[in-house]
Parts: sequence; structure tokens; C-alpha cells
Amino acid sequence: MLSPWSSQEFEQKLRAKGSLYHIYHPLHVAMNDGKCSQTQIQGWVANRYYYQINIPIKDAAILANCDQPDIRREWLQRIIDHDGTVEEGSGGIEAWLRLAEAVGLSREEVIDQRHVLPGVRFAVDAYVNFARRASWQEAACSSLTELFAPTIHQQRLDTWPQHYPWIDTNGYQYFRTRLSEARRDVAHGLTITLQHFETREQQEQALDILQFKLDILWSMLDAMQLAYVYDEAPFHSCSDTNLLSG
Repeated sequence: MLSPWSSQEFEQKLRAKGSLYHIYHPLHVAMNDGKCSQTQIQGWVANRYYYQINIPIKDAAILANCDQPDIRREWLQRIIDHDGTVEEGSGGIEAWLRLAEAVGLSREEVIDQRHVLPGVRFAVDAYVNFARRASWQEAACSSLTELFAPTIHQQRLDTWPQHYPWIDTNGYQYFRTRLSEARRDVAHGLTITLQHFETREQQEQALDILQFKLDILWSMLDAMQLAYVYDEAPFHSCSDTNLLSG
């Protein structure tokens, strides 16, 4: 039986997974290099909306499986961050809708999910179903792609205003807010993971879980690249109302 890695070694291996983060996907590289058309940016925003609205559902599943009040109290903030409060205009989902408007989409066409590709829906649903079936510690571990999120948000803030001057900069509030929220969430999720996955077998399982989440994010971009770069959209998306028709 192999000896477990130290906490420092284990954390280092988790962070090393960042080399497989979707920031390196060709579509994402193209977006940050200013090589995407307005239609491609719109397609990404419309499809990522489905991911955004499912994040609090995923977090609610973690809460439902968690028997520790202190963990639930802290994890609850993630749902509030995305769903917002009674205060008008609060929450990450609302901020994402403002981004959608900033890139030229209507709220209606984003909310009704007419542009969501089957591959994106399948990937996101797989993530939510994993959170429902897994232990709360395993599901918490899957959230650790947030280790790499501040870099991706900062990159968008740094490059998009230069490359896409047609985007209203008020739409970037989601990225600004997530810079601090993601760092806070990472600290909590990382603590849970380092404390729960103690044996070598468990630690390797944690790496597999994180890889699963990385695969989810990468697969979403694969579907979008097929649709908006190679024009190989699934049949249900080939209609007069679809982004590709314009």
C-alpha cells in the first residue's frame, strides 16, 4: 500500500491539474486573443448561462447530502452568490444576464435556453447528477476547478475590452465579482478536500474527481466549437431562431 502524500504534496498535485483547465481550450484561447466573432461570443455566453443557473442547484445538492451544520452554513453563501438576495439586481445569474445583454443578446432568448446545445446540456446535467449522487465531500472536491478560476476571469477583464470594444463594459461585473468570491470558495473547498481525502487511494480519487470536472468544462467548449467555429450544430439547433442562422 502506498503512503499518502503530505498535505502540501496533495495540494500541489491538485493545483497541477490547472494545466488541463479549459482556459487552454482552442475556443477559449481564440476568445482571449480577440479572434472570435460576435456570434461566437454570443454562443458562448448563451450556453454558459445553462451552467450558471445549475451551479446553485449543484450546491443545493451538496447541502442536502451534508450532515454538518458548520459546513452547510458556509457553503450556503455560494447559492446566495449566484441566486442573489431580495435586493434587485443582485447575484451572479443576474450579472450573467447583463453580460448577455452587453454582447447583444436579449434576456428572453437566454432565459428560455433556445441556444443551449445538447452537448452543453448533457455535460452540465452530468455535473449536477454527480453532486446529487456523490458524498458531499466528493462533490465539494469537484468544485476545486475554482482554484484556477481567478486567472480566467482576470484574463477576460484584461483582454476583452481591447479586443471587443463593442461589448458594453458594464457587462463585465460578473467577472469582477467572481475574482474575490472564487478565492474565498477555494479556501473552503480545499480545506474540506485536504482533510477528508487522507489515504493515498482517497487522494488519487480526489484527483480523478477534479479531472472529471475539468472534463465537464472542456466538453462544454468542444460542443460550442463544433457549433460556432465548424458550423456543425446538432439538428435541433438548425432553425431560423438559432444564432447560427445569422
